[in-house]
Amino acid sequence: MPTPSKRLKLHGFNNLTKSLSFNIYDICYTDSPEQRAAYIEYIDEAYNAERLTGILTDVANIIGANILNIARQDYDPQGASVTMLIAEEHPAEDVSNTPTPGPLPDAVVGHLDKSHITVHTYPESHPDSGISTFRADIDVSTCGLISPLKALNYLIHALESDIVIMDYRVRGFTRDIRGRKHFIDHNISSIQNYLSRDTKNRFQMIDVNVYQENIFHTKMVVDDFNLDDYLFCVKSSDLSDKEYRRIHRLVRREMMEIFYGRNLGRDIAGWNLKAGRRG
Repeated sequence: MPTPSKRLKLHGFNNLTKSLSFNIYDICYTDSPEQRAAYIEYIDEAYNAERLTGILTDVANIIGANILNIARQDYDPQGASVTMLIAEEHPAEDVSNTPTPGPLPDAVVGHLDKSHITVHTYPESHPDSGISTFRADIDVSTCGLISPLKALNYLIHALESDIVIMDYRVRGFTRDIRGRKHFIDHNISSIQNYLSRDTKNRFQMIDVNVYQENIFHTKMVVDDFNLDDYLFCVKSSDLSDKEYRRIHRLVRREMMEIFYGRNLGRDIAGWNLKAGRRG
């Protein structure tokens, strides 16, 4: 694997494919049909196809992409999709693929392009539990020098995530001028290399990496738990102590089940998410 400080002298074009796929989840407690309808209406307004197109356009700018084509669609009764085809230009000499955090939403800069960016949203609720969730699936796939990981911090902030599940993979190979194959063109030990300190301070994280296959997986869940952040159309101060504890347990279990990818029992005492009890 080449060191980041050395620029590869390639035979032809860098045709390594770098793919970032991740799911983000937003969780909310909606007790009544009216609250559920209001939450879905809010999600459809906040994350409609037009706004998602704006977010993906920012992503294209961050990674330096030229947008070739945009297809977008709002769905009935809920959800939206956006797909962008992008193409890479010759990178500027000062472009680096060193594993450093990309920009936050107030500092969108960058350079690149090639392949595609997609997002699909899935608002969901169930009347028996009172829990509503919003999931967005995002894929950024590029071919060339710069990794799509540069867009991670922006996307995590722009989509106000409670849980983030990320996969990054480098596929294929490129040849240097001597004919030697290179299956990756940058050093990386974890997706966390590309996260800003601000992002790391907000989340608990778990890694599962397969270095031999250039596959990297990171899961994150928000570190602080304040029930008011998960209530819709009501405040925790309006709840009785019994109701507060019940809703608190429901929301925490929902977060745990999504984070660990399995259904859990009633006992959640071992969960290390900060309890956030009201004072």
